[in-house]
Amino acid sequence: MIAFCWLITLQSHAQSTAFKLLLDTFYDKEFPTISPKGVSNLKNPLILDTREWNEFQTSHIKNAHYVGYNNFDISTIQEKDKSRPIIVYCSIGVRSQDIGKKLQEAGYVNVYNLYGGIFHWVNEENTVYKDDQPTKKVHAYNRAWGIWLNKGEKVYGD
Repeated sequence: MIAFCWLITLQSHAQSTAFKLLLDTFYDKEFPTISPKGVSNLKNPLILDTREWNEFQTSHIKNAHYVGYNNFDISTIQEKDKSRPIIVYCSIGVRSQDIGKKLQEAGYVNVYNLYGGIFHWVNEENTVYKDDQPTKKVHAYNRAWGIWLNKGEKVYGD
């Protein structure tokens, strides 16, 4: 039994290390990130979900605003205070970093990419919502990316 528990712990650590290496590959080291725990340290952040509509509809972070990725339009951002903290997120943080850079180019100065995206958020046991109700469902984007979502209930497709 002890060996089994040790093996599970080792596997979890290996996957965590692999996830960090994956993120290091995709993330621009110059673009600021924020950990799920760090979100609570920001005063009144604007949270933007940069995934596609079906992903957002499955679940999202509380009070997140859908902005999408493929059809993102900077003019839909109604925030006039360009110094207000903005957190962008997607599945793991690749698409949201792209949108975050567009926000920076538009003059927003406190933009943060949620480290590890909604997958890491859920893996860290934070709550996601559908229609203002907590849910365990998370859109896993596709089966290849879904391996990084260790907690919650994976949803694929529309």
